[in-house]
Amino acid sequence: MSYNPLLNNQNIYQNDDPSFHQSTGYVTPARPASRAKRTSNWIKFGIPVVVLVIAGAVVGGILGSRKSSSSSAAAAASSSAAAAAAAAGSAGGREVLATGTNTWFLPEYPSTTNTALYTVPTISSAVPGWPSDPFAPSNASVRSVRPDRPRLIAPAYKWAALPDLIATDPYLHLWNASIFKNASEWDALPAVVYFMDGDSGILDVARQVKQRVKAFGYVYRMTNNTHWVDRTWEELQNAAGNGTNTWGPSVDRWNSAHFLDTAELSAAYGIAYDWLYDLWTEDQKSMIRSTLIEYGLGPGVQAYTNSSVFTGWWANNIQGNWNCVCNNGLTMAALAILGDDTTGFASQLLGLTVDNAKENCAFAVSSDGTWSETADYWYFGATGHAEMAASLQSATGSDFGLLTVNPNFYKTGLFHMYGQGTTQLFAWGDNGPNKYTATANSLLYYAQQYGQPEYALFQRDQFDAADPWSMFWYDPQTVGAVWDGLSLDHAFDNETDQWMSMRSSWTDQDALYVAIKAGTLQGHQTHNDLDVGDFVLDALGTRWAGELGDGDYLSPDYFSNDSAFPSFRHVEEMWIIAISTAQGSARWMYYRKMTEGQNTILVGATNQDVSAKPTMLYGTSNTTQGSSTVFTPDSNSTAYFVTDMTSAYFNAASVKRGIRLLNGRKQVLLQDEITASQNIMWRMHTNATVSASGTSATLTRDGKSMNVTILNAPDGAAFTTSNATRLNTDVTPPAPDQPNPGITVLIISLPAGTVSLQVLFDPQWNDGTTLVTPPSVALNDWTLESHD
Repeated sequence: MSYNPLLNNQNIYQNDDPSFHQSTGYVTPARPASRAKRTSNWIKFGIPVVVLVIAGAVVGGILGSRKSSSSSAAAAASSSAAAAAAAAGSAGGREVLATGTNTWFLPEYPSTTNTALYTVPTISSAVPGWPSDPFAPSNASVRSVRPDRPRLIAPAYKWAALPDLIATDPYLHLWNASIFKNASEWDALPAVVYFMDGDSGILDVARQVKQRVKAFGYVYRMTNNTHWVDRTWEELQNAAGNGTNTWGPSVDRWNSAHFLDTAELSAAYGIAYDWLYDLWTEDQKSMIRSTLIEYGLGPGVQAYTNSSVFTGWWANNIQGNWNCVCNNGLTMAALAILGDDTTGFASQLLGLTVDNAKENCAFAVSSDGTWSETADYWYFGATGHAEMAASLQSATGSDFGLLTVNPNFYKTGLFHMYGQGTTQLFAWGDNGPNKYTATANSLLYYAQQYGQPEYALFQRDQFDAADPWSMFWYDPQTVGAVWDGLSLDHAFDNETDQWMSMRSSWTDQDALYVAIKAGTLQGHQTHNDLDVGDFVLDALGTRWAGELGDGDYLSPDYFSNDSAFPSFRHVEEMWIIAISTAQGSARWMYYRKMTEGQNTILVGATNQDVSAKPTMLYGTSNTTQGSSTVFTPDSNSTAYFVTDMTSAYFNAASVKRGIRLLNGRKQVLLQDEITASQNIMWRMHTNATVSASGTSATLTRDGKSMNVTILNAPDGAAFTTSNATRLNTDVTPPAPDQPNPGITVLIISLPAGTVSLQVLFDPQWNDGTTLVTPPSVALNDWTLESHD
């Protein structure tokens, strides 16, 4: 299946029809029927759907049929779209490099050695794609904003320049068409319905409101069609409790006990107030401000200034997505109404949020660029950080150091890029709720701000690139191919993270991809697993060793493992808050979070030690692909990762694990060296069909196969299989485990003692590749040449 990745419908985040997933061989894990829809826990982005491709000119025609307050503006927008349709294939020497999107929602590139367009990544500062901002204060102040509207993200001068850029840049053209399409689809739906989703509060619906406000506001400003102002007003009225639907209790309507909800709705109201400022009547402005202050900014001030109110815990040394999202929502809203607000809350908050975000949000990125909170929560945190910095820049002329206070923040784009396999993310730990407005488009902004063109070149071909923010964050002067000169491997060596990504190609969807992690088991904002040594493996367009992802967020004490982060439980309209750091935390009783639910070693059928501090070594040939999409690594091209994870085990004197690429990156060797006083179990989760016999196992799926072989193991070592269910010796969790249908655990069980175990993974390439049997080399002796 192939379709254009840029004309996407972001409702794909919401598609959770079980039959939909079954068509891919994956099954969505069960959940309470009343729960808000979430993405599949096994395949974060692997939902194959057909996305309708609608030309910009057609979209303009559809929207133009509505009554417009400015027919000339609507005609101009339609004309620009038509011009862009003609220019989309090639504009100023620029083209859309991806030819489609595969079933994993990843871009497909043509198989060609013609490198005329696939050149070294370049972002031009001398000839920027955008005109310079006429608002350039010499001494910026967080409480002194630009005189014109809009203030947030996209000032008037950018709106004025946008039609011409859309007409000449193929990416902006296609994103524009997709935004119009999404807006039309959401327009046909009723206002967002209130739903309290247990521990997740009303976060999903808050993000849907924000998503719609962005799209409706964008389409209005591109067409001057006042229908979109009315439609935005309908959403605002509804979320204020003044619509035809019931929206929560009359007190604390935006659920400040789960402040993410409050923050996202505050951002939505701020965007609506600012982007449509000249269209609102004075009464409407007053009503928007009153609602925003009562349910958003007022609780925000309380969160910061009233120590007896626990809703502001996220401002207290919390370096993760909560801090970024909450500070951003309050900042965007405060900037929007500053000058009109007679309560003083907007001014007061701006004196609090910026400094707090600089101390906390900015340091959610580790020294190696990893978002310490796990790969999926990067979306929320990075989006909040980028929105806040961009809003401050556009409204006041400065980010006040939010972009630079952490000198390593600029590296976070590499974390996201290398975390993406050939099928899906290496998404260890929890995967998070629906994203809605949290995309990876912060990469487009960071590309500009940090002078990293590869970030924009990577993101612009992704399925989630079409978003109103992208229209103003993307510099159309950015050219080149992201893979040209980009290493196939990258190691992230911060103590908290410790992981490595290795691959055989950036452009071949069937390429080999391996990622493995060590790192501490605390300090991840409650979203981690007990998973030192966990790995994933892609080849032939399939994920053979995968992860189960998050469990049921509504499970009792699911978030009970980190002292800095509270566990919430919503019971009869009250929030129960608990904190636990014990090894016996209830979180570690759930299969998806405990050690046996990971692709690692289990000793004595016991969870890993929460206080573990593993170490890592690695090596890479630093192979780069070059400009061509057709690439075959040299036979000596390799990479490896070794971790001493002894500290993660209670019943072992030594546990080491290494993984490396062999034979020109065609095969994978996983090696474990263990001395333990209790039984040892090697475990790997797969959704392939498994046929195991003795020291060999064959995994098959979608007509592809992978052979797995035990090498140099103790006598009697053999593969067995089981369902992905808990051992009968496990402690019973507070609530039933989420089931894992269709998942098989490949197992090697060994007695206590000293063992060396090698497992060889051989994808069946069917391309004439001659597979090799590697020599037996102790992990301490691994080098780049040790297995030649």
